[in-house]
Parts: sequence; C-alpha cells; structure tokens
Amino acid sequence: MEFLHAQLAIVQKQLAFVATDSYDWKTYVQACSWTVCLFESYLLLRQFPLYSKTAPPPALAEHFAPDVFQKSQVYGRDKAKFALFSGLYKQTIDSLLLHIGFYAWAWKVAGSIIRKLGYSEEYEITQSIAFVVVMVLISTIPSIPLSVYQTFVLEERHGFNKTTPALFITDLLKGWAVGFAIGAPFLAAFLYVFKWAGDRFIPWLMGFLLSFQIIMVIVYPTIIQPLFNKLSPLADGELRTRIESLASKLKFPLKHLYEIDGSKRSSHSNAYFFGLPWSKHIVIFDTLIKESKPEEVEAVLAHELGHWYYMHPTKLLLASQLHIFTILALFPAFMHAPPFLRSFDFPKQVAAQPPTIIAFLLFQMILMPLEAVVGIIMNAASRHYEYQADNFACLLQDKLKAEEMSDMSDRLGRALVQLHVKNLSTVWVDWLYSAYHHSHPTLTERLKALEAFKSAANKKAQ
Repeated sequence: MEFLHAQLAIVQKQLAFVATDSYDWKTYVQACSWTVCLFESYLLLRQFPLYSKTAPPPALAEHFAPDVFQKSQVYGRDKAKFALFSGLYKQTIDSLLLHIGFYAWAWKVAGSIIRKLGYSEEYEITQSIAFVVVMVLISTIPSIPLSVYQTFVLEERHGFNKTTPALFITDLLKGWAVGFAIGAPFLAAFLYVFKWAGDRFIPWLMGFLLSFQIIMVIVYPTIIQPLFNKLSPLADGELRTRIESLASKLKFPLKHLYEIDGSKRSSHSNAYFFGLPWSKHIVIFDTLIKESKPEEVEAVLAHELGHWYYMHPTKLLLASQLHIFTILALFPAFMHAPPFLRSFDFPKQVAAQPPTIIAFLLFQMILMPLEAVVGIIMNAASRHYEYQADNFACLLQDKLKAEEMSDMSDRLGRALVQLHVKNLSTVWVDWLYSAYHHSHPTLTERLKALEAFKSAANKKAQ
C-alpha cells in the first residue's frame, strides 16, 4: 500500500501547478465540449449521405425486401436528424449553463435549502446531495421535450412506440424517485470515504465503487427493473427446453429464465443475461420470442453465453476498474485547488476549501477529451468480443459434440438479419462513425465473419 501511495505522490507532484497557478479552465472545458460535439456532428454528416442509397449492401440484398430497406433508410435518416439537432441543442444548453456560472449558483441554492431544513453549510455532504438534486432537476428539464418528441413523434412515426403519455410521465417520476433513493445514499457514502480516508482515499474508494457495482447487479433486476417492466418465467415449451439444455451442456449456472414485456414500451427486440458468477438469469424480450423461431432465439442466447464463456463481462469490469483508477489517481491535484474552482465562478470563500463534489464534477469536465478516446478503445474491445461470441456459437457443434448444432452459424445469421429487419436498423454505416459510436460490428461485418467461421469449422471437420 505504501508503494502505491508513493507512486501516486509522484503523480501529484507533477500536477502541483493546479493548486497554485491560475488557468482559464472554464474556457478549456467550453472548447473541449464544443470540439467533441462538433466532431460528433461531423460524424453524423458523414453518415447522412448513406441514407440516400436505394439498395442494401450486396451481402444483404436477399434479406431485405425493397420496401423494408426503404423504411430502414427513412428511419435512420430521421434518427440522424434528431441526433444532430439534439446534440447541438444539449451542448448549447450545457455551454450556456457553464457560461452563466450555473454550478456556483446551484451550490448557493443548495446551501439555502439545507439552512431552511435546519442545517448549516458545515454539513458538506448534506449540501452536496441538495446540490446534485438541484443540478439534475434544472439540467434535465430542457431535455424533456426531446424525450417527448423521440418517443411520441420519431418512434411513433416508424411504428415502434408503445408508450402511453401516462406511462411516460410515470416512468419519468419513477426514474427521479429511484435515482434519489439510490443516488442520495450512494453520494453520501462516496463523499464520506473522502472525509474518512483523506488524501489516501483511492484504494478505499475503488473498493466502495466495486462493491456498489456488484450490489447493483443484484438490486437492479430484482428491485428496480420490476418497477418498470414485468419479468415472468418463460413458459414451458420448445424454446425453454432448448435454452435449459444448452445452459446445462455448457455448465452455465442458470437460475431463472425470464420473459420481459418489452412490447409495453417498444417493439424493439433484445435478450441478455445478468447475475453473480454462481447464479445467472437470462431475460428474453417478448418481441424477440414472437418474431423469431425457437432455434433462432437459441442461437442468439448461444452468442450471449459466448460472452460468459470467454468472461467478457469480467474483462470489461477489470478495464473499467483500470479506467476508474486512472481518474482517481489524477483527482487529488484538483481536490484542493482554489484557483481551479475560481475559474468556474465560485466565490473565494467556497474555493478556499473546495467541496469534494464540486471539485470532482469540474474535474470530470476537463477529462472530456480523454473520455472520448477511452470510449473509442472500449468500443473496439467490445466489437472484438462480439466476434468472439459469434465464433463461440459457431463452434458449439464441436465443443458439445452435438450434430444438431451444425447449423448454428446459419441460425445466428438469420436471427441477426431478423433483428435488423424488425428494428429497421441501418445497414450502410460509415467506418469512422461506427468506430466512434458502435460497440457491435455492423450486420454486414458479422455475416461475413459468420461465413468465415463456418468455412473454417467445415475445413476442420474434413
């Protein structure tokens, strides 16, 4: 532990200028945020001409009827227009809030709120919770019209929306309530670690954050998700038999197999698994069950079990821990830096003893360029894992000595095509747009890889 703190001290020494020198950090954040926003807008503009194509890629021509392809192109174009407008709109709002000193104002308002509740500003954790509530409520309100338009105009226009106005409002209020119920205790514990551990908070805070992630793996599906969707045991039948048999052969620790009423809000399809290493739960959207054959749903689940087999969730968790460690290792230099807060319009009396939540929030803002790069790297890793999971499904015949799975590559291909057709997913994708935004390979790339996996498996069998 002492070695770790010694190395971290070297890092802080290199960043000592933050606490002594004055820089225009606010202009830096404005420039970085607008750069990222304009780059994302540029990517959308690169993608936009592809929606004018009148035919799918040759590899997909037999899978897309002309009218379905045209619908997917119109849907993609409408989503791109909305993404372009909403990105610039949100950036303008965020930039305006930063320019007028919104965060300093929100901290002041939070102080007034807790005083009315009988607390002094010495209760930093209490004021921090009030600050986050004020900040979230004020910054969320401008985005509500965007959510309304996306749900009731964009998704409705293309036949995907199933959400009623009453359900929309209920979901919004539930989301705020759940956010406060979980967020307030989390934030209090998060800040308490700083108070308790002092400048040696890093290992303790990482332990707390990892524990919270593990707890949420249990809490979210068992307590939170049922507030929004109904999870029912998958009915007996061919699909259940296929999945239970596959899980048993792979020694996948399946505890529950659920069907979720995704059609309550949307006609999009999906399937996923969650749980602790010794107790896993599989969830299949009712839309996927209705739109695909049992053997195709089994292929989708075989792909998902490939993620489990290769420990992809664990690897991504470890990568996220490394990312968190890097962020926390840099933070102490900004944690006690009055000039840093002064550059964001905080008064001298607040900046003299920087509140941890304020310093951390502003610190996150200046990391924006780094976060964009990390996102690209994580997407690249995720796409690699998707190929691995596809290959896993194709190799099940050999792994399990099961001749009935010899067509798993074809089944998975049909399921992927079906998902793209039903979801009107875009099939023409610009490479740079995909590298920045997509955690999955394009459909064309996946089908090409599946053919290669199938060919390799056949050669091996011969």
